[in-house]
Amino acid sequence: MTTKQLSLITATLLFTQTAFAEETLEEITVVSPSKSPQSLNKTTANVSVITAADIEERGYTTVAQALNSIAGISITQNGGPGTTTSVRLRGMDSKRTLVLIDGVRYNDLTGLNGAPFEHLMVDNIAQIEVVKGAQSGVWGADASAGVINIITKKAKQGEHGAFHAEGGSFNTKRYGVTLSKNTDTYSVKIAHNITKTDGFSALSDDEKALDTLEDDGYKNTTTVFDLGYKINETNALTLQHTIIDAKGEYDTFGNPDGIATNTTNDRFTSFNFHHVDSFNEVNLYAKRSAFDRSYTAPNFDGNITTTPFRGAINEYGMTSKIPYSTSAFVLLGAEYKKFEQGDTIQKDFDNKSLFMTSSHTFDGFMGGQTILSKSIRYDSYSTFKNKTTFKIGLKHIHKAIEGFTTSVNYGTAYNIPSLYQLYSPYGNDALNPENTKSFDVTLAYKDLSVTYFDTKIEDMIDYDMASSSYNNISGTSKISGLEVAYQKNIFENILFSFNYTHLFKAQDQKGDDLKRRTADNAKIALDYYGITDLHLGVDAQYVGSRTDTKYNPDFTSVDVETGKYTVVNMTANYKLNADLEVYGKVENLTDEEYQTVYGYATSPRAFYAGVRAKF
Repeated sequence: MTTKQLSLITATLLFTQTAFAEETLEEITVVSPSKSPQSLNKTTANVSVITAADIEERGYTTVAQALNSIAGISITQNGGPGTTTSVRLRGMDSKRTLVLIDGVRYNDLTGLNGAPFEHLMVDNIAQIEVVKGAQSGVWGADASAGVINIITKKAKQGEHGAFHAEGGSFNTKRYGVTLSKNTDTYSVKIAHNITKTDGFSALSDDEKALDTLEDDGYKNTTTVFDLGYKINETNALTLQHTIIDAKGEYDTFGNPDGIATNTTNDRFTSFNFHHVDSFNEVNLYAKRSAFDRSYTAPNFDGNITTTPFRGAINEYGMTSKIPYSTSAFVLLGAEYKKFEQGDTIQKDFDNKSLFMTSSHTFDGFMGGQTILSKSIRYDSYSTFKNKTTFKIGLKHIHKAIEGFTTSVNYGTAYNIPSLYQLYSPYGNDALNPENTKSFDVTLAYKDLSVTYFDTKIEDMIDYDMASSSYNNISGTSKISGLEVAYQKNIFENILFSFNYTHLFKAQDQKGDDLKRRTADNAKIALDYYGITDLHLGVDAQYVGSRTDTKYNPDFTSVDVETGKYTVVNMTANYKLNADLEVYGKVENLTDEEYQTVYGYATSPRAFYAGVRAKF
C-alpha cells in the first residue's frame, strides 16, 4: 500500500502510528471529540486514529494489541487470550476510560474493571479513535481518562464479500467472512468471525516450564449486522447489532493446574434516524448494551460454583448540529440512560442529561489559524449527586514558523459507582461519583510532537479495608507525564515511527506509587516498502521499571518488579493480486520471558500465517 506522509500538524493531532493509512488528515473523519463527524485536522483534542490498514499491516489480533502502539497507553493482562485485560490511558485504570462500539457503551456496568478488552477482536474494524483527557463534557460518565470509540466497517457501494483465515502457535485458528450489499436505497452487511486457541496456562509457576502446565483455551465468536435504509434525500435509518460470545479457561489463584471457566454473551445495539436540511443535522437514537457473563470455578471447600453477572444500559437521545458559518458549528443534545443489574443485585438507576459542544476556526490571528472548541454537559442522576462537566481546547497553527503548532486542553470528568459497589454485600449506597480534572499542552514541529499532561482524581472510589466496604476515599490522586512522538520516512522506502511516555508521578491519595504503571514506555517501528506489493515490518516495545504486589500464603504482601523488558514483533504482507493477500507474523521474536501482572504468564515466541481475500 502507499505510505501516507505526515503533514505539518500530524504530530499535534495523532500521537500514534497512523502513517500507514492512505487518507490525508483532511480526509479522515472522527466522531469522538464532539459526538458528531468532524475533520480530524479541525479538532483541538488529542486524538489518535488506528485504521483498518494499520491493523492489517501490523498483524494485530486484538484491539488491546492495536491500542498498545499508541503513546500514553500501556497494557496488562492476567494470562493469555481471553483473560482479564487492562488498558491504562495516561496511567489511569481501565475503568476510567469510556469504550464505545459504534457509539454504544461497552463498559460493563456489572463489573469493576470497565470495558472487557479481552473479548474485542480487530476483525471488521474500520477505525479506532482514541481521545485523551477528560471527556465527560461530551460523553458523560466514565470518560475520565478519555474515550476509545471502535467504528465497524460499513457496506461499500455494490455487492462485496471478504474472507480471511489464519493459523499458528497454540493450535490457534482464526477465520471469518463478510458479505455486504449497498444500493441507492438500502445497505446490508453481515460479518461473522471466529477465534479459537488452546492457549497456555494463565498462571505461571516459577518451578515449572510453561509448556508443562495445562493450557487455558479460549473461543470468541463475534457477529455484526449493519442495516441502512434511505427514506429520501434528507432522511435515513440505520440499525447496528454486535454479538460477542466467548468462553475461556483460567486459573484460580495459586493453582496453575486448575481449570475455571468464564462465559460471555454480550449484545450491543443501536438504532438511528438521521435527518439533514439547510439549517441543521439531526440524529435521533436508541441504544442498548446487554451484558451476560458467568464464572464457574471451585470454591474453598472444593465445590463447583457458578456466579452470574447480568445487566443492561438503555439509552435514548438526540443531537442537532447547527453550522453557523463555513468554519463553525454548535451541537445541542439530550439523553436518557437507565442502568440496571438483574442477577443477585436487582437494582437500577437512571440518568438525564443536556449537553452542548461548539467549534470555531479563526483566521488571521498572529498570521495563522486558531481553532477553539468548547463543551458543557449537565447530568441528573436518580441515585447520587448531579454533575456538571466541561472541556475547552485551543489550537494554533503558526504562520511565522511553518509546520509549528501549539495546543492546550482542559476538562473535567467523573466516574459513577457500579451497582455492585452500591448494593452488593460490600457495597455502600451513599457513594458519590469520583471527580477528575485533566490538562495537557502540546508543542509540535513537523514530524515531532511533545505533550505534557496532568491529571487529578478526587474522592476516588475504592475498597476500604477498615469498613469492609466501598467508599469515596478522601484526598487527591495525581498523575502527570510526558509523551513524545516522531515518525518520518528516513529513506525513500522506510518509515520510522517512535513514541515514548514518561510518568513523572502516579500516586494515590496517600502519596504512594500506583501499582502496574511503568515510569518509562518506549515503542519503535520500522516499515519497509521497497519491494512491489510487499511490506515488511518490525516493532519493539521497552517497558521500564514497574512494580506489582505479591501476596504470600500468610496474607502478607511485598512489592515485586515486573518491568525492565523488551518485546519484539515482526510482520510480512504480500499482495498476490488486488483481491488476495498472504501474511505472516512472529510475536515475541526474541522469546523474552516477562510478566505484565505478577504471577501470570505471557506468550513465548509464537508464529502465525494467514490469507485475506476479497470477492
